[in-house]
Amino acid sequence: MKKMTYEQAVTRLEEIVKLLESGTASLDDSLQLFEEGTRLAAFCSKTLDAAEQKIRTLSEAEADAKGDAT
Repeated sequence: MKKMTYEQAVTRLEEIVKLLESGTASLDDSLQLFEEGTRLAAFCSKTLDAAEQKIRTLSEAEADAKGDAT
């Protein structure tokens, strides 16, 4: 998988879901799409987890800074 942004991954994942739901793909193509979708979903989850951790870290640092100022 080439380097992509979270937004690009979500867009591609939506495309894959539509293709799979349409039922027009062959079994082999469906399996490949499913595998790609699984990788994209894992990437999105990892990206969201990292963003959440960064927000926590920044929020804690801000709270610590405010605590030191009072």
